[in-house]
Order: sequence, then structure tokens, then C-alpha cells
Amino acid sequence: MFVHEPERKTAVLAEHEVVVLGGGPAGIAAAAAAARAGRSTVLVERYGFLGGAGTAAGLANFCGLHAKVEGEHRQVVHGIADEVLARLKSMDALAAPHSLFGGRIQAQAYDVSAYKLVADQLLAEAGVRLLFHALAVGYRDGHLLVETKSGRRAIAGRVFIDCSGDGDLAAWMGAPFEVGDGEGNMLYPSTMYRIGGVDPARAGNAWETIAARMEEAERSGRRFPRKKPIVRPQPNPVEWRANLTQIRNPDGTAVSGIDALQLAWGEAEGRRQVWDTFRFIHETTPGFERAYIADIAPQIGIRETRRIGGVYALTETDVLDCADFPDSIGVNGWPVEEHKAGDVEFRFQRAARGYNQLPYRMLVPLEVENLLVAGRCASMTHGGQSAARVSGACFVMGQAAGSAAHLAITMGVAPLDIDTGELHTHLMQNGAWLG
Repeated sequence: MFVHEPERKTAVLAEHEVVVLGGGPAGIAAAAAAARAGRSTVLVERYGFLGGAGTAAGLANFCGLHAKVEGEHRQVVHGIADEVLARLKSMDALAAPHSLFGGRIQAQAYDVSAYKLVADQLLAEAGVRLLFHALAVGYRDGHLLVETKSGRRAIAGRVFIDCSGDGDLAAWMGAPFEVGDGEGNMLYPSTMYRIGGVDPARAGNAWETIAARMEEAERSGRRFPRKKPIVRPQPNPVEWRANLTQIRNPDGTAVSGIDALQLAWGEAEGRRQVWDTFRFIHETTPGFERAYIADIAPQIGIRETRRIGGVYALTETDVLDCADFPDSIGVNGWPVEEHKAGDVEFRFQRAARGYNQLPYRMLVPLEVENLLVAGRCASMTHGGQSAARVSGACFVMGQAAGSAAHLAITMGVAPLDIDTGELHTHLMQNGAWLG
């Protein structure tokens, strides 16, 4: 059943050389890179702030900025990511990197509100035009269509960069894509929350003891959304972030981030799990006796939806074998992190180097000429995306996409046809490390 709408004319709101959709780490880096190269750039974001899953989904933690290289933890993602870290540190809003899983990987916690401020500052200084509260709804004849409080509008662009996470723009423009692992399974999403009022002295290393208490309770019949909880202190240790929910449909499948009805159901289910898991921590963990839920993220954290079909698809084997590529744009140091039913399975790199390079070709979709794709919707297999969807790799992909858009316009060619040697030079001149 359909409703027939009348034909309409949509006013053009703006015209820019580079149009970036999505304000997560990939979008932030893409817009900054393009604008600093002198390109007229607009970033379109559906919320009133930037940060993507790092703010809207309450992640509060950078993953993949570091790798264990020959037995030693090193920061391996640089460039625009360095500037974000430096600004957060200057605001006393960045914790030192912390180790997970017996020292096999490191992550770095930050204050969510500070990240919003830093992103605003960085893009304002770069000269990026920010269009907040704009929901992208389609593409037509070189224009991104958006719904705003001013009504439906169009934004003209020469090169578009899809950093939406869901590959929305790429799908509208006709790029091929896959969803899940080919058998209908996607990585399960989570609802993140923050716990306030913690006594850090009494809590101690509660990130270890909470997991042990959950395992003991399960032996007595208690059920939790998933195994391997991650509950860690924030830069201010009276506040902790909690990552231990897993949002599934009534039939047990992962809630889809591109299905309106599943998303609506998943938001309520995620908050139910938040209350259930918080009560357990509150009732059983020293230092959490006077704790409270400080914040539930504005949206559930989606890990996987569409993955765009590109010139090259990064694979799980590439990640585990620490692959090199001649068109490297930077590196990924995060292992495969597969959120499967009731559990999280980590598969670590088999080589001591600890990181794989990321090829430029994974940003270039098939069948569309004036588009680049960066972030978790770039061209990857299900297993490859389970590693390279995290913030470190997204910063890498975004900076490369923004730089490539600039070079494509300069050279008068499609993004596929730019000189990758020139891209390497441009990225290294702007602080990136290519591995």
C-alpha cells in the first residue's frame, strides 16, 4: 500500500565543493581535511552536536588509536586525531590509555561533553560550515536532500563523502552494498550508559571484579544480556562508563539500525537492560553503593548495517595477518571484535607488528563516480568491519577521504583516478602516519 505525494520543487540551501554526511570521527576528519585544503565544505549532521557514536551513543572511549607493536603499546593513528587528543588533554578531559584483556589492547577514555566542544572548535577553525539538525533523506541530480526545521532543502556538491555509518547516501546514489555476514547476521548493538557517584578508592579494579561477579551470578541462574562486560572509569574517576548491554529483537536477531520499527523497539529494550544491569552492579560491587545512572546515551550504539561495495573490501584475514597495501592511507590496530549472540568474541592479530594498513580503494565505491565512503560503512567484509569500524580507523579513513576529495577536484578526475602518490604526500604533510 502506498500514498501518492504530489511532485515538489525543493529549494537549494547551499552549494559546496565537498559535502560530508555524518559528524562522527570519519566525518570530522573528512570535513577538516577538505576545508583545510581550501575546499568549500559543509558537514551535515542529524543531531545538534558532533562525535557520532562517541557522543550520541555514549561510547566515551577511543578504540584503535593504539596498537601493540612488537610487544609495546604505541599510538599508531595520527594527523587530525592528534589534534583531537591534544585539545581534550588541554581541557583535562582525556584519560591515559588503559589496557584491556591482559594488556593485549589499549583504549582511551574521554569526557563526552568536552569531545563535543573540541569537534566544534576544530571544524570552526578549519572553516567548515556545520548544518546541524538536518536529516538526510535522499539524493537527486548532484544534490543531497535534507529535512530541516526550515523544511525540505537541497545541498549541491561536487564530491560527496558518506560518513553516515549506515551508508545512506551511498545507497541513495546507487552504490552496491551488503548488510551483515551474508546470512542475515549483524553485529549486535548496545545501549551505553554512565554511572555517577562512584567511590573510586573502594571500587578499585572493579572492571575485573564485576565480570567475575556476573559469572558467579550466572551459575546461580541470573541472566545478563552478554558476557565480557566493559565497565571502566572516566577521566573523573567518580564517573564510570558501562558497556554491557546487547540489543536483540524478540526472535534473538540483532536489532537493525536501518529498520525504523526495530530501532524504536531497541531503544526501549536497551534502557530496560540498562536498569537491570545497573541494579546488579549497584547491589553487588563495593564503591557503587551510592552510585546512580548519570546518563543513558541518546541512541543505541549501532555497530554494523550497510557495508558499501568498493574497489577493494578489507577482510578479516587482512586484519589478522597485518596486511600491507601500496595505496595505504593509515593503519588499524584494533583486533576483530565480533558482537555475536550473548557474547563478544575477540580475534587478535597473528603477527607481532599488531596493525594492518588500510587501502585507499576501500573508500571508493563501485558504480558511483563523485562519492567517497569513510567510517564503518566503508568497503569491508563482515569480519574486516568487526575490526576497522572503531574510532581510530574512522579518523584515518575520514582524513584520507577529505584529502582525496580535494585532490579529485584539483586534478579534475573522479576519486578513483587520483594519484595515490599525491595522496600519500598530502596525508604525510598533514601529520598522518601511513604505517
